[in-house]
Amino acid sequence: MTQIKTIMADKDDDGDVGVVLETRQKTQRPPMYKVMLLNDDYTPMEFVVHVLERFFGMTHAQAFELMLTVHKKGVAVVGVFSYEIAETKVAQVMDFAQRHQHPLQCTMEKE
Repeated sequence: MTQIKTIMADKDDDGDVGVVLETRQKTQRPPMYKVMLLNDDYTPMEFVVHVLERFFGMTHAQAFELMLTVHKKGVAVVGVFSYEIAETKVAQVMDFAQRHQHPLQCTMEKE
């Protein structure tokens, strides 16, 4: 969004009035993305809690509560980030789950 500020100037020698325009760009916030964990019947609850603590900086109590939400509702938003950070978090979680042979799924979608 562009903001325009108009300032009237004095008359110059030939009687014309000058107008000075100052244009300032307003930066827009980047779109945000929700990172979500999906429930499955095989990944241990303790592993999900560990993922939430490790990759999303949650306390054990916060991670446990969110794990229960994933378990009961099938999906839960675990954080909202810029595109690059959300993409990195999803990749980290998916890689970590695969290395530990768990089918845990992590996705992202535009907010």
